[in-house]
Amino acid sequence: MRPSLFLALLLLAGCTQTIIPEPSQAIDPASTRLGLQLAELASSQPQGTSGYRLLASSTEAFLARAESIRAAQSSVDLQYYIVHDGLSTRLLTEELLKAADRGVRVRILLDDTTSDGRDQQIAVIAAHPNIEIRVFNPLHAGRSTSITRGLGRLLNLSRQHRRMHNKLWLVDSSVAIVGGRNLGDEYFDARTDLNFTDIDLLVAGPVAADLAQSFDQYWNHSLSKPIQNFLHSSPDRQALEETRERLRLELAELDGSEDEHHLRLTRFQREPKLQQWLTSLIWAHGQALWDAPAKLLADGEPDPQWLLTTQLAPALDAVERELMLISAYFVPTDDGLTYLTGLADRQIDVHILTNSLEATDVPAVHGGYAPYRRALLEHGVKLYELRRQPDEEPSYSYSGDSESSLHSKAVVFDGTRVFLGSLNLDPRSVLWNSEVGILVDSEELSAEVRRLTLEGMAPALSYQVRLQQREGITRMVWVAESEDQELVLEKEPGGAWRHFNAWLARVVGLETML
Repeated sequence: MRPSLFLALLLLAGCTQTIIPEPSQAIDPASTRLGLQLAELASSQPQGTSGYRLLASSTEAFLARAESIRAAQSSVDLQYYIVHDGLSTRLLTEELLKAADRGVRVRILLDDTTSDGRDQQIAVIAAHPNIEIRVFNPLHAGRSTSITRGLGRLLNLSRQHRRMHNKLWLVDSSVAIVGGRNLGDEYFDARTDLNFTDIDLLVAGPVAADLAQSFDQYWNHSLSKPIQNFLHSSPDRQALEETRERLRLELAELDGSEDEHHLRLTRFQREPKLQQWLTSLIWAHGQALWDAPAKLLADGEPDPQWLLTTQLAPALDAVERELMLISAYFVPTDDGLTYLTGLADRQIDVHILTNSLEATDVPAVHGGYAPYRRALLEHGVKLYELRRQPDEEPSYSYSGDSESSLHSKAVVFDGTRVFLGSLNLDPRSVLWNSEVGILVDSEELSAEVRRLTLEGMAPALSYQVRLQQREGITRMVWVAESEDQELVLEKEPGGAWRHFNAWLARVVGLETML
């Protein structure tokens, strides 16, 4: 087949209708009961502060989302990189449909990669008159099959490797959840084969209103397109009702059962906690940070003024005593290496927690990180790598999926300020993906994140990577604990396939893409 004919067929695999999206804005938080309640709570706090609660437990992270939908009066705005089908997602979908039934406006903005091959399925709930779904940075042609999608992305790689990685849950412009969790059972400990360790932050007050502005910037951007534009025909209300009935029957089958995941995730229906959490928030000054959506349209590297990391730089530059970095994917680059070793050379304690090769779900990223370890250690930076837990069987899948994996993203500055969000400390997050997060000036909140980080660094859970001298040769070793005994490994833990993936990433030179 001639190339020109093949490309024509690829284009024909695209959409057949065009809906021009109408701009919309976040609602005024003062117009809702939730907003008024939080304004009253804030009135007894220092002016300009917002309320925060750490959601370190996967159960609390889910319950906060489910309960906040039930509390919504005017709007629910969701912005996510990944949404996977499963029990947790179906429970949240049921609550979203009920909210829409009572007149709540629901706006859902998804990165386009999560809709690959699922446009029709996702678009069904957009048949509800109060629900609108858009996809960000969409592939316009070749969406019909996995082969044409792959070719379509390759033909436009300069744009298609840039993704909306934001994770934002927003209710009535008054309560928000920001952090590392996507939507899917693996993020809420509802799968037996895979679990991501993560941290979310519940925020209420002015910072939530600022995050609503960030959502509007993405929602109304030229890269944001209605999902109906990628369908030959849009689902109608009958299709929606059929889907709702299937959903109802599937969830009803679990009612009254002893299914542990179902009992835990539906606790919000029996023991609501949101109001209790809202009256016991940590109040502090904070700042919402996000990449400008124009970052994804940049010709080459984006302008620094568009970057979240530019906004975060003053906090990094102000560190005087201790810096704690928690990042699922950590590739410091030469600039990061200079910064971190410079801190350590000034006797500032630098602690880094990331995934070990045996635990990461993306071994190629580990290949970008590994070459920096020796230099970091030589300058006194302390490195910790989350272990695969002893009772777990190794995974040898081609995707590199691990049964447990660190997915958190956080930075603690001098024990007085903390950043939580979707940002990993790697070139992909800094330069190519868009991200969102919150920087909070709070010793109390910082202490909570620091405590959790130290727990994660414990030898029963993580390896400490050290330099050890033997016979005049300095080698890296991985120090852990097994049955209360120190365990020193001279070979990096991880199967042969993982080692090969990491090695290949180094050889090919993928660092700036990781």
